[in-house]
Amino acid sequence: MENKTYQGLMVRETAEKQFVRNIEELSIDHLPAGDVLVRVLYSSLNYKDMLSATGNRGVTKQYPHTPGIDAAGIVEESSSGEVKPGDEVIVTSYDLGMNTPGGLGQFIRVPSSWIVRKPAGLSLRESMVFGTAGFTAALSILRLIDFGLGKEDEVLVTGASGGVGSVAVSIHSHAGFPVTALNSLKDEREFLFGIGAARVIEPVDLVEESGRPLLKEQWKGCVDTLGGNVLTSAIRSIRANGAITCCGNVVSPEIKLTVFPFILRGVTLFGIDSQNCPMPLRQRAWNMLSSMWKFPWLEKLATEISLRGINTEIDKIKSGSHKGRTIVNLWM
Repeated sequence: MENKTYQGLMVRETAEKQFVRNIEELSIDHLPAGDVLVRVLYSSLNYKDMLSATGNRGVTKQYPHTPGIDAAGIVEESSSGEVKPGDEVIVTSYDLGMNTPGGLGQFIRVPSSWIVRKPAGLSLRESMVFGTAGFTAALSILRLIDFGLGKEDEVLVTGASGGVGSVAVSIHSHAGFPVTALNSLKDEREFLFGIGAARVIEPVDLVEESGRPLLKEQWKGCVDTLGGNVLTSAIRSIRANGAITCCGNVVSPEIKLTVFPFILRGVTLFGIDSQNCPMPLRQRAWNMLSSMWKFPWLEKLATEISLRGINTEIDKIKSGSHKGRTIVNLWM
């Protein structure tokens, strides 16, 4: 498919630390080496996409660049025996959208080892309603369940109106767990109750800055997406022999703790790395999302936009006003 052009978001550095985003006509010939060319039908927007699109060199080292850590589409060309043209596939994580041109372009070229075959229970569009956010939520929940969390155990979800958080609340409630959702600074109580939260609390009800090593025991498990003082307060509030997963640093990458939650209550802290997750666990998570954890209100979380609407949504993520999941229809 030589010299074919396609539409994609391009981020360029016009001056030192000055970045602009535009939809441009791009060439397939300029995509990197890889054994599979995928026509991307849907992508989604994530916090990491915002960082890449605004010039964060901790995510993307060199510009110009096309972000997009999520992609779902159809194999156009393949020199791999693992996939063939016409296969419906999901590509997330690894280096996609970080330093490899990502899913906010109509084509990507990637190694076959990055590709997940789309489970039968999901459409390509639905797979991007979940996307990396839903996949990360699924990994967090699998970790808690494998640890021994039972359906009678109350779970706290922080950042509950965001991408990972809204899916985590939805999966937990759909699976029968009582869920406490941490409200955002913008009141999202109605939204959170609508996706299954049994209880909604405010940041002031959780975050405690006195430095006390332990707080009142409240939850057996927690999915934390925020880091910083939210994570430290949550850890100090987990019940004896409970567990907490950590997958984000929106508030801060730093945590200030004593060892007491771990040695006096036996609390376990799990880090969730969706980027380099082993393929067997990756496929297990997607299989759960396509079956037992595919909640009926999935579409309630989704807002669909075209490539032309991306800049506005990226600004919403940056300002903290983004809610749920934003799906990008690459051919709309």
